Amino acid sequence: MAPVETAKAPTAKRARWRDSDLWWSLKRSPLAMAAGALLVVLVIAAFLAPLLAIQDPYNLAALELWNAELPPVWQHNGQWPYLLGTDVQGRDIMSAILYGSRVSIIIGIASVVVSLVVGLMAGLAAGYIGGWVDNLLMRVGDVLLSIPTILMAILVSAVFREILPTDLRDGFAPVILIIAISLSAWVQYARTVRALAMVERGKEYVQAARLLKVRPGRIMRSHILPNTLTPILVAATLNFGLAILIEATLSFLGVGMPPTEPSLGTLIRIGNEYLFSGQWWIVVFPAIQLSLLVLSVNVLGDWLRDALNPKLR
Repeated sequence: MAPVETAKAPTAKRARWRDSDLWWSLKRSPLAMAAGALLVVLVIAAFLAPLLAIQDPYNLAALELWNAELPPVWQHNGQWPYLLGTDVQGRDIMSAILYGSRVSIIIGIASVVVSLVVGLMAGLAAGYIGGWVDNLLMRVGDVLLSIPTILMAILVSAVFREILPTDLRDGFAPVILIIAISLSAWVQYARTVRALAMVERGKEYVQAARLLKVRPGRIMRSHILPNTLTPILVAATLNFGLAILIEATLSFLGVGMPPTEPSLGTLIRIGNEYLFSGQWWIVVFPAIQLSLLVLSVNVLGDWLRDALNPKLR
């Protein structure tokens, strides 16, 4: 009987998913389905960059200077297999975009995870414990929110780059960016969770758990946290696109990823230097990739916010 029950479990899960309100809402939104398909394609292509790219664009031994500054393949002097052309060093633009997208996506996901974890812990502690803990955490959040996100990220990146030795700056650049983006992003999660935790802590099931001498940590983790995940999921989806944009902005300003391991922002910054000399494709195609990536995430976030809103059902 065990194999039969094991086989029935995934089937039952798929049936529940097909009958869920979320799947029904997704089927009725062609724009959300298109955005989801586009995001899946972009993410898969980015993580399969070593297999899909025709060259490693940051392996100097693989570059051919006589193929430098080639236009896209559909223009005059374009050459196959350089579909989107090459830059001034002979790097294939398509390969650079795939590798750069992978860096941007990883930094975006990591910064969202870090800020989400910190925000959940701070929000639960502030909302459930209250008192001086609530005041301390929320005042720290107010101070961080009073500083613009980009300015905060630039400040953190500059401080870390001054502290670290020169030979370690490029290697720690992703970690610095994740910390810089997460430093102010966690406050939004903390405020949302705090408000929900303050409501939940007064309900009967939480009071019953207290009477049963359940530890506060278990109450927050097992009872309050599950009831705060819906708005947090929506906020995390929207902040993923914002994190990618912040990383691209920092890299464009020169305080993000180095040219030896660039993200989409670094590619745009490098290509911008050659825009007025005629090599428009060096900056245009990475910018289009960044726009498509952020647009697909934002469209999915907007759909998820509406789909999980009980007032719109």
